[in-house]
Amino acid sequence: MSKSNSPNHVTLRDVAKLSGVSIKTVSRVVNNQGEISASTRQRIQAAIEQSGYRPNILARSLVNRRTDTLAVVAWGIDYFGPSRAVLGVEQQAAELGYSLLLNLIPEPDRTDVRPILDALTARRVDGIVWAVPEVGNNRTWVKSDWLAQLPPTVFLSMAARPGLSIIAADNRLGAVKATQHLIQQNRRTIGIINGPMHWWESRERFEGWKATCLEAGLAVNPGLISEGDWSARSGEEGMRKLLAQAPEMDAVFAGNDQMALGALGVIHSMGRCVPQDIAIVGFDDIPESAYFWPSLTTVNQHVVELGRTAVQTLHRLIEMQRNEQDSEPTTTSLAPELVIRQSSRAVSESLEKQSATP
Repeated sequence: MSKSNSPNHVTLRDVAKLSGVSIKTVSRVVNNQGEISASTRQRIQAAIEQSGYRPNILARSLVNRRTDTLAVVAWGIDYFGPSRAVLGVEQQAAELGYSLLLNLIPEPDRTDVRPILDALTARRVDGIVWAVPEVGNNRTWVKSDWLAQLPPTVFLSMAARPGLSIIAADNRLGAVKATQHLIQQNRRTIGIINGPMHWWESRERFEGWKATCLEAGLAVNPGLISEGDWSARSGEEGMRKLLAQAPEMDAVFAGNDQMALGALGVIHSMGRCVPQDIAIVGFDDIPESAYFWPSLTTVNQHVVELGRTAVQTLHRLIEMQRNEQDSEPTTTSLAPELVIRQSSRAVSESLEKQSATP
C-alpha cells in the first residue's frame, strides 16, 4: 500500500467510493447516527475493514466538543497511597470510556502550576483529577478566577473548601479508630510517630490521636510525640526518641506502615516484645504489612476506591456541564477500616494465639 493510500490517509470519501454510498451515509455509520439499513451498514463496514480506515479522533473531538480524555496531575506514584489512587482513577476512567493524560510533578509543595493548567486547557481535556496531596501552601493557586477557566476539576486529599469538589479519606477517623483500639487493649501510655505536619493528612491523623487520648484521660505531652517523614528510617529514629523520653510507653500509633516498620525494628533490637511490651498500629495497610513481624495492625483507607470515586464524581460534573445544568461542588469523605493483626492484640489474646500455633 502506498503512503497516500495507507490506513492513516484513508478518508471517508475513499470508504464511500468503495462501498458505493455517499460520504454522509458513511459518516452516519462511523458515528452511529441516523437510520441505516442493515445491508448498507454491512457494506460500509466491509469497506472500512478492506481499506483500513481509522476515524480521525482529533477531528471528531472538535466537532463533538469533547475529547473523552481526563488529565491526572499527580505526585509520588512510587509511594503506595498515591500509586493506588492513580490506579483507581485509571480503572474507573477505562470503564467510562475515557483516556488518561498523566502529568507528574516533582515536588508536592509546588505552587507554580499555571503552565500545567494552561497546557491541559490547550489540550482540551474534558476534566482534571488533581491527585496531589495538600502540602504547605500548594493550594494557594486554587482561586475562583483560575477555576472558571478550567474544565471540571476534582481534588484528592485536602481539607473541605467551599466551591471545590473534593474526595478524601477520613484520616482523622482512621486515627481515632487506631487509638481507640489501643485503649481497648488496655494501653494507657500511647505515643505517636506522625508524618510531616505541613501535610494536611498528617495533621488530621495527629488530631484524631490527640482527641481520642484526651477523651480517655490519657497523656498527650510532647514526650509522646515524634514527627517523621513517612520513611522507615524516620520511624526508627522516632521510636528511639520516644523510648528515651517515655520508657513507660506501652503503645505507639505510626502515621504510616513504613514508619511502623522502622519502629518495630527498634523495639526488637532493644529486646522488647510486640505486643506484650509495646503494641503498635500503622496506617495504609500496604500489602507487606501482613508479613511484618509480628503482622501489623493498620488502617486501610481504600485509596483505590478514592481514585474511582474521583472519576465518578468528575464524570457527573462533565455530563452536567454538557447538558448546561448547574452543579454544586461537594466533599466526599471515605471511611477507613481498621485491620487488626498481631501487633496490637491484648497480651492474653496474643499469647493464646501463639500457643495454639503448631
